[in-house]
Amino acid sequence: MVTAILKRTFLARNNFSLLDLEGAVIKMSNIVKKFRTTVGDVTVLKGIDTAFFPGEFVGVIGKSGSGKSTLVNMLTGIDRPTSGEVQIGETFVHQLNESQMARWRGLNLGIVFQFYQLLPVLTLLENTMLPMDIAGKIPRAEREKRALSLLKMVGLEGVSEKMPAAVSGGQQQAAAVARAMANDPPFIIADEPTGNLDSHTAENIFEIFEGLVQRGKTIIMVTHDPNLAQRTSRTLLLCDGEVIHPAIAAALPWLTHGQMLRATHASQVKIYQPGEWVIEAGQSVDKLFIISRGKVDVQPERARKSIRLNPGKVFGQVSLLSNKPAPTGVTAGGDGQPVELLTLDQRIFCELIKESAAMRTALLSEAEGIL
Repeated sequence: MVTAILKRTFLARNNFSLLDLEGAVIKMSNIVKKFRTTVGDVTVLKGIDTAFFPGEFVGVIGKSGSGKSTLVNMLTGIDRPTSGEVQIGETFVHQLNESQMARWRGLNLGIVFQFYQLLPVLTLLENTMLPMDIAGKIPRAEREKRALSLLKMVGLEGVSEKMPAAVSGGQQQAAAVARAMANDPPFIIADEPTGNLDSHTAENIFEIFEGLVQRGKTIIMVTHDPNLAQRTSRTLLLCDGEVIHPAIAAALPWLTHGQMLRATHASQVKIYQPGEWVIEAGQSVDKLFIISRGKVDVQPERARKSIRLNPGKVFGQVSLLSNKPAPTGVTAGGDGQPVELLTLDQRIFCELIKESAAMRTALLSEAEGIL
């Protein structure tokens, strides 16, 4: 019972679905990171709880200073949390000493940085072979062949003997990706890998990452490019060292990141079983409902067929703004599955509506008579 409660707390506190409990290969639990400065401690990460699953391509996004790079540094062991736990597979990464960390990192993580960090005195081939020489996982006789295969995978088979300074920035970054794959790690951590590249070259690098995901790799990528972020399988949006609930970011895109974070703090998570009433016709509505997982069915007035609402949609806004009972009912599980809803009480909803005229207009327009 205690374990179940802790798990629900872990997933619900910030951004995770209560319907996705099993199978996470990376867990970050209550991560706090403080940096000591001359004017006192600065808290960069404030109790981060999140998880990542096999084969995901997750984009970590947020404004400058939101904590993106610090978060991935917790995963790579480049930095350690002030408090909290980082678990990757069966390993609690934050508990490893420097020697253990170096060994574990070499076997399990591929890291790609914004500025490549290739050794300038080694060829692209030698740079790619270096992690193999250090980790010793790949037999010596196979290392060159594997390095050449990786360079071919990223389109560099014709320049493998060149020094980094003799090729373009995009080619250097492609070589950095090949190097990250040297020991066939299950996880790739990339911190702004396209931040120093033109759009065409950035697209090429992104396509390489997409190919790696298809090969079963789990990729966590910090990016400032919203277009690339939209193409990942999931985004993790940070604001002031905290995670914004993805359902709120999807449903209320008119809000600033700060307002989204305020809504995240104020939201409550509720699970409804298939067929269960969420709202009955004539019932007073005192909350805005945001669909996080699953689907709901709404039967509007003067409509013969119900309307199905999918994740990222909201309902209840018309009744909230008119202070009238719900004219129709809403049931959970339009596809026979449990439904996870976030709720915002009327007070916080009205505050946000006053602050964002665009939100008010858009929500009323989307409603089209639905509650």
